[in-house]
Amino acid sequence: MTALPSAAPDASGPDAGGPAATDSAPPGPWLLGVRHHGPGSARAVRAALEAARPRAVLIEGPPEADGLLALAADPDMRPPVALLANVVDDPRRASFWPMAEFSPEWVALRWALDAGVEVRFIDLPAAHSLAAAEELPENEPEAEEGAPDERPALRIDPIGVLAETAGYDDPEAWWEDVVEHRDGTPGADPYGPFTVLGEAMTALREAYGDGGHARDLIREAHMRQQLRAARREFGDGVAVVCGAWHVPALAEKTTVAADRALLKGLPKVKAELTWVPWTHRRLARHSGYGAGIDSPGWYGHLFGAPDRPVERWMTKVAGLLREEDRQVSSAHVIEAVRLAGTLAAMRGRPLPGLTETTDAVRAVMCEGSDVPLALVQDRLVVGDVLGEVPDAAPAVPLQRDLTRAQRSLRLKPEALERELELDLRKETDAARSRLLHRLSLLGIGWGERSASRGSTGTFRESWRLRWEPELSVRVAEAGVWGTTVLAAATARAESEAVEATVLGEITALAERCLLAELSDALPVVMRALADRAALDTDVAHLAQALPALARTLRYGDVRGTETAALGEVATGLAERICVGLPPACTGLDADGATEMRRRIDDVHTAMALLPEAPEGPTTLRDRWASVLTRLAGRDTVAGEIRGRAVRLLLDDGRLDDTEVERHMGLALSVGTPPGEAAAWIEGFVGGASGGGMLLVHDERLLALVDTWLTGVPADAFTDVLPLLRRTFSAYEPGVRRTLGELVRRGPGTTGPAPADAGAPGFGAGLDEERAAAVEPLLRLLLGASTHGPGALPEPSGHPASDHLAGVGK
Repeated sequence: MTALPSAAPDASGPDAGGPAATDSAPPGPWLLGVRHHGPGSARAVRAALEAARPRAVLIEGPPEADGLLALAADPDMRPPVALLANVVDDPRRASFWPMAEFSPEWVALRWALDAGVEVRFIDLPAAHSLAAAEELPENEPEAEEGAPDERPALRIDPIGVLAETAGYDDPEAWWEDVVEHRDGTPGADPYGPFTVLGEAMTALREAYGDGGHARDLIREAHMRQQLRAARREFGDGVAVVCGAWHVPALAEKTTVAADRALLKGLPKVKAELTWVPWTHRRLARHSGYGAGIDSPGWYGHLFGAPDRPVERWMTKVAGLLREEDRQVSSAHVIEAVRLAGTLAAMRGRPLPGLTETTDAVRAVMCEGSDVPLALVQDRLVVGDVLGEVPDAAPAVPLQRDLTRAQRSLRLKPEALERELELDLRKETDAARSRLLHRLSLLGIGWGERSASRGSTGTFRESWRLRWEPELSVRVAEAGVWGTTVLAAATARAESEAVEATVLGEITALAERCLLAELSDALPVVMRALADRAALDTDVAHLAQALPALARTLRYGDVRGTETAALGEVATGLAERICVGLPPACTGLDADGATEMRRRIDDVHTAMALLPEAPEGPTTLRDRWASVLTRLAGRDTVAGEIRGRAVRLLLDDGRLDDTEVERHMGLALSVGTPPGEAAAWIEGFVGGASGGGMLLVHDERLLALVDTWLTGVPADAFTDVLPLLRRTFSAYEPGVRRTLGELVRRGPGTTGPAPADAGAPGFGAGLDEERAAAVEPLLRLLLGASTHGPGALPEPSGHPASDHLAGVGK
């Protein structure tokens, strides 16, 4: 056990109050060095506190949160949770202090609250730690007299160094063997682990220095100051729970003046703190949290299991695999436990660790496959546990409004991703859709739109929901826009409309406003849209903006929103596109033609959604068809665009088969360069437009393509091959196979197929010997004999006709 030298007279005494320490407890203060989120450390902390019975408990954490500590005893507080600190004027600058049920800090906090003793946080205040890192002074302590001139400035992993020293190549395995798997034998010294860790960290800091991080020195100076203050108030009956690396620094003999010098002139910001839910997944190291662990689910199991942790773990794994319809029996569990114990013995480990249990599960329950093992890793080793915070915890008004909406709509935040299907004709589902769209506009990505399953109608929406702890920060950031979700989303939309410079951005914003039903924001967005549309002369920008407007009008119909003004803007854009598109399609290179072809596809779809004006000799769709006709017949337009124009006219019934054949014949004539002809084919039958089925059902067009392709010169064939492969590789395998059969047979060149030609992919004639071999099996399947009712007819000499006749009966 590491003890501090006395810095003040002992204020404790028989009348000082508070729980009494046991007679075997060493003199305080008690420095309990831990590993963050270590269940072994948590058990050791609890045992040491029970033995020492300190009058005050000091924990590594932001002191501004002292007023929130009592909430840890609230029945509605369920870890994992985290303290969230953010800058008041800039909520994006935030920090978290996560705690799980097996975190030593959480165990110390709950013990102090249950015991009724003083509990405080003593780390550097969040007001300083949230200040910009580059503003922190690079304070380096002056070398003491007699100290070496150079101190190593190497940032190390203490656990890794100790594990390597002990002969382990895996720091996690060493920590499990030394700390996590301590059996807690009755009568064992509760201070032993902290004494050993304190001595080890002292040796490491003597060998490697302070680790080369100036902020650690500042934090430790502040913790020493807080410890001195606590000892003046409570005497030596003080326990400190902090990272093991800091123990030597807290035990170090330093002067008050030296610590004050380190803390002088620190930058400071105004910070606010609260409790927020956390997840096991965010405790995992791969999530980016610096003090994370690889296996929070496993550590939670070790902390919560009263006995036989390996057996209980294997039972959990078996239950999970059974839920996934895998055959796992009790015998599998028994064998997996035995194998894990054998592996631990062979590897010289005191108890099976996560490595041994994982190897045993893979071999016994997963039959050597890593696929079900990945499920175990995701669901159990890491886990999807989401903590809960009581309503009494401080929160920004926007968070409170969001919480009320979630409860009203029965949308509980969950760590596990889930699918949500919404029917917008139902009031509750429509309200859920509005909430998710408003949050998306605010940058709070709780839900993500996905393709709807089983329905493509506008009344259906599909969402993937998953609540991440970082979203609490996003809510705090969005709080600057308003105190309710509706008000904040409206203000954000209005601001984006004013600041948007690209027409497409405003049209997309208008669509999002309509989906979120932000009726107050729509007038501002519409004015910005009309102003930007009047000034923008780029046809590509207009073509990019129109589809969003058309979709917005459609969604307006679904939700019953007034969209007359939006329809006028959309019609105006469509008119300008019809005028400016033909010149814009002239002189484009291959990439520009491909991009413009996509724009034309989008505009064509949008035109079908726009309302028709009641007056005028021609409709908007007629004018659009006229534009496509001009593009199809203009030689200066790229082949890909001309081919697409012909295809769109054909699909709309504006061109008959003869006209299409004429256009294709001209495009694939001998005088057309092969590359230009290939581009025309790409525009006509490429992409996901059903061009393959068009060629299957119209063998005249297929014959034109086949004739052109066979006539391409050898030196030009290599140039057009990549484009053709891209075109035809997008077809379904069945379509490609049928086209191959038609080409092999010679479509359109030999007239109708002969009667004995057979279907594509089958032989031309009938194999009577193979057909006859089926007859006994067919009789057995039909349960028919050769006599009586239901009997198959007598053989007529033609096996195939006999079989078909029998099936017909």
